[in-house]
Amino acid sequence: MSQSLTAATPAPGGAAAPVPAPPAGPPRPAFAPLTGSQRVLGTVALSLATFMNVLDTSIANVSIPAIAGDLGVSPGQGTWVITSFAVANAIAVPLTGWLTQRFGQVRLFTASVLLFVLASWLCGLAPSIEALIFFRVLQGLVAGPMIPLSQTLLLASYPPQLAGTAMAMWAMTTLVAPVTGPLLGGWITDNFSWPWIFYINVPVGLLAAAITWSIYRSRDPGPRRVPLDRLGLGLLVLWVGALQLMVDKGKELDWFASPEIVAYALVAAIGFAYFLVWELTEAHPIVNLRLFARRNFLAGTTALSVGYGLFFGNVVLLPLWLQQWMGYTATWAGWATAPVGLLAIVCSPWVGKNVGRIDPRRLATVAFLGFALVLWMRAQFNVQAPFMTILLPTVLQGAAMAFFFIPLQAITFNGLTPEQMPAASGLSNFVRITAGAIGTSVFTTLWESRATLHHAHLAEAVHQGNPAALQALGGLQTAGLTPEQASATLTRLIDQQAFTMAATDLFHLSSLLFLALVGLVWLARPRRLAGAAAADAGGAH
Repeated sequence: MSQSLTAATPAPGGAAAPVPAPPAGPPRPAFAPLTGSQRVLGTVALSLATFMNVLDTSIANVSIPAIAGDLGVSPGQGTWVITSFAVANAIAVPLTGWLTQRFGQVRLFTASVLLFVLASWLCGLAPSIEALIFFRVLQGLVAGPMIPLSQTLLLASYPPQLAGTAMAMWAMTTLVAPVTGPLLGGWITDNFSWPWIFYINVPVGLLAAAITWSIYRSRDPGPRRVPLDRLGLGLLVLWVGALQLMVDKGKELDWFASPEIVAYALVAAIGFAYFLVWELTEAHPIVNLRLFARRNFLAGTTALSVGYGLFFGNVVLLPLWLQQWMGYTATWAGWATAPVGLLAIVCSPWVGKNVGRIDPRRLATVAFLGFALVLWMRAQFNVQAPFMTILLPTVLQGAAMAFFFIPLQAITFNGLTPEQMPAASGLSNFVRITAGAIGTSVFTTLWESRATLHHAHLAEAVHQGNPAALQALGGLQTAGLTPEQASATLTRLIDQQAFTMAATDLFHLSSLLFLALVGLVWLARPRRLAGAAAADAGGAH
């Protein structure tokens, strides 16, 4: 079933040249899948750790004003609480493969969770913005291996024919946590105080670490002495840090109109070029880029990352529009977005059970068509859209989410050996997380840009020669407003229309891009799991 990295899958129209793989170490012991209560508890522990990690990427977003006010800094300075974590996490995730070889899967995962708990506790105790940013950097660094290794350990806990079920458990936590984060963060900040958004990690993390160690410590292949690619590590820190700073600060600094953003872009581009050349020629690379020579890994990672970027950009855009221009409170915006997890939880077990029997490309196609339909429905929104009209696409999106993560992960990891899984999971998650950050920044920037364009077009119609505009202003003044107040009210109405039209433009664009992703996923050539084939053969008899 597994392919060697030295034999890349031929692409259409010709055979791919062999790509040399890093020298393999001594064979690791193979562990049998878990059974019974151990598998259930292991799944719960790994899912808790994943949920806690993903939650922390978004839980602080709505608490920035409270944090900035409490620590005596501006909201702009407060956003470094988010940026610092994102930059550190982006650097640490692709290092998972090397760190796993050096320290062992279970040791590394358990240590990461415990250090994450410690960093969270220190974040809550931080007396100044400088201390909080430092502890968030620490938190982001130690969080890096958690998501890839939770995926690796979870897959090793299940037999091959149940790999889809394992991915279903993992996907539910990964998709629901970003939506839950802002809701939970806002509720905690309003009812307690901002340090508690970090303190809640302490009991969850300690429980997850204790269960994980008790179950998996005897299943750790152990550490291996591997050389450290120091130059590769330095280049990785340089270009990923610059890229993440560019993405996080681009909108705030007006993108390439800012010399700072131009500098970040140049450093990221040049650093990446040197990193690419070095890692592909280094005998012991810090990040195994040769995985992209595998057709399934390349197609699966690309489709997953682009789709996740579109998904996450829309996850951010919808509540912004509802709260800023539709008069929704944070609570009601939460009610309009939170039900996205309902159908995901219902459908994910079925998808996980059948992903080994049904071609995962077909399941992924259902996801992309579902997302396209949901976003087309949102593209019909207007300023009079009732709550149920806004809620319906959110509920339907849950089903698309269930068909999204699991089949694409199955395609991405198809044919990989257990030895390759930590590096592959770290690399694919790094690309996905980076795509999500880029999607968020690009969507919010395009939203404001399109709104400015629509505002200019709408404002052209408001002049002394337009009877409708004069009648509207007259009606507002008749209601008791001064001419200045009437003009301000009319401007607000124009802004509401402009930002709504801009949002529907992006919903339309996202719908079309999801349709285009259908073609991309069919470039993969996944092989069926032996366990699934055997199950089908047994069923035929």
